[in-house]
Parts: sequence; structure tokens; C-alpha cells
Amino acid sequence: MNYLITIAYDGSKFYGFQRLNELNSVQKCLEEALTKINKKEVVVKGAGRTDRGVHALGQRVSFKLDIKITEEGLKEALNSLVKPYIYVKKVEEVSDEVHARFSVKKKKYRYKINMGEYNPIITDYVYQTEYKLDIDKMKEVAELYIGIHDFHNFVAGEREDAQAIIYNIDFIWEDDILNIIFEGKSFYRYMVRNLVGMMIEVGRGKEDISKVKEMLNNSQEIYGYTAPACGLYLESIEY
Repeated sequence: MNYLITIAYDGSKFYGFQRLNELNSVQKCLEEALTKINKKEVVVKGAGRTDRGVHALGQRVSFKLDIKITEEGLKEALNSLVKPYIYVKKVEEVSDEVHARFSVKKKKYRYKINMGEYNPIITDYVYQTEYKLDIDKMKEVAELYIGIHDFHNFVAGEREDAQAIIYNIDFIWEDDILNIIFEGKSFYRYMVRNLVGMMIEVGRGKEDISKVKEMLNNSQEIYGYTAPACGLYLESIEY
């Protein structure tokens, strides 16, 4: 049986989503729990390979089981094994063609910046800037990102193709927390953090918006700034 689950997790407690030998990862935790339930090895596929320290509110994961188990039964069994830092929000039995990664139509990411007084309680969950930021300039940068671009200067690691589409970027305030919400088709390693990083550099007056234009239009490698992982959330996935 093929299953698709929706999970949330506290990224500060893991070395990212992807399995890394014996290091504690979300994938490793899920696979160990599912292997116990299935009585045979299970390999999972995630919609997004979040980095160390990045959180998820709606990560999607697919896998196959040999046993027959109800959706509610699987949810209850999984949560009994993966809590407290991972929580299975939904379990769906799906057709064999559904794949958590390759069937994605849209992803939504949220980046949180504390613009108010420093709060040590939230330091693993929000980027706490020490700079005064010009939000209007950051919105100007966001406008440049929207559409289809070659984002190779905003991606970590070697890639043959870094073309992606960003449909929309919203700025939403929740008290002193600025939420920057990205919606797009594909997001590569460090991409959202690098996009936010350049917003912050322009917003604090350290870089000019012309550098962002150059990074989007120049085939040469141009280095920017990577925002910390703690503020980033994989919010939802659409199929």
C-alpha cells in the first residue's frame, strides 16, 4: 500500500530531513518507526529536504507498506513512536503513482524575523535581527524574484539547472514578527535562505538592489548572504 503523510517537526532537534548515517534526522526517525510497524524495512521520500535547523508545518512524505493498516491506525501508531519533535498530522492512502517529491505542484515556505525586542525563548524558531530593516526596500527585492529565473547564485552546491518559478511573495506581520511567505514550484538547497539573506542585506543598507539584479541576470558566480536556518519553515505542499 502507498501512503502520503503530512508532518510537522522541530528542525532544531535534527540534522535536517535527509538521512545522514547515524546522525539524528527526520527521515531516519520516520524510517525506524515505520520499519517497526511494517516488520520490514521502509524507505521514505520527502517533498523537501529541509536543512539542519529548518522547521516544517506541512512536510509531505510518501512510502509503501506491506501490511494493511487504516489511515487512523497508522497515524496513531506513528505518533506513538516519533513524538515529541515530529507529529503526523494526516495520513492518506494514495495510488502507486503518487510520489512525495516528484508529484509536487506548489510549495510554500515561511521565513520569520523578529523585529521587536530580543526574546531568548524563541531563538531557535525565529531569526532575531540586530539591524533596523527597510521593509519597502525588501519588498522591491521580492518583486525581482517573482517569475521564472535562473537562481544559480542563490543555490548551494553544484546544479546543472537552477531555473525555478516563484509565483508570489507576501509580507505578513504577527505582532513584532515579520513573516515572508514564498510560493513556488521548485526550491533548491539554501535557496529561500539566500533569497531572504539578500532582502536583509538590502533592507539594512549594506547592499544595493542592483546587486540582486546582477545575481539574477549574470551567469558568473556572485555571492550573497544566507539567512539563518532557525527562521525558515516548510509550510505546505500542493499536489
